[in-house]
Amino acid sequence: MVRQLRSGDVFGRGPAVTSPTTRATTSRNATADRMVQSVCPYCAVGCGQRIFVKDEKVIGIEGDPDSPISRGRLCPKGAASEQLVNAPGRQTKVLYRPPGARDWQPLDPDTAMDMIADRFLASRRRTWQDTDSQGRVLRRTMGIASLGGATLDNEENYLIKKLFTAAGAIQIENQARI
Repeated sequence: MVRQLRSGDVFGRGPAVTSPTTRATTSRNATADRMVQSVCPYCAVGCGQRIFVKDEKVIGIEGDPDSPISRGRLCPKGAASEQLVNAPGRQTKVLYRPPGARDWQPLDPDTAMDMIADRFLASRRRTWQDTDSQGRVLRRTMGIASLGGATLDNEENYLIKKLFTAAGAIQIENQARI
């Protein structure tokens, strides 16, 4: 009470009740080289994030107070999304396990994309249905399906839906709806 009166902090909301340890404490994000604004990757809400980067490594993520959607708040998943890029077990290379093999092997990303495209097109050709048994127009494939993930944003899911629909797939779903 004496400290409150001497400092002019009569309600005890300022320096009178702040310890030297508290005054010396700084945010772990204060050492960041830069801050990048982004959007949380988990659901379709689109909460704003501030991503703090030091030495080209993400050191912290917090809610963006300038976001009209989340106004600086994040759910537990959004607050922990730093683990998406910094998890020690995160795969950073394309891995492929050939049929019958026991071990995974690294694969060049361009080679992997070519393999995926070749298999996608072959499956589409093999399972294409132009009409049904009564001659009704179908123009679809039952050999391709898409299951989107919750770490994709609305725009990515929209483009995936457009791609698979244009390819003739009709089994298109997103994890957020399941």
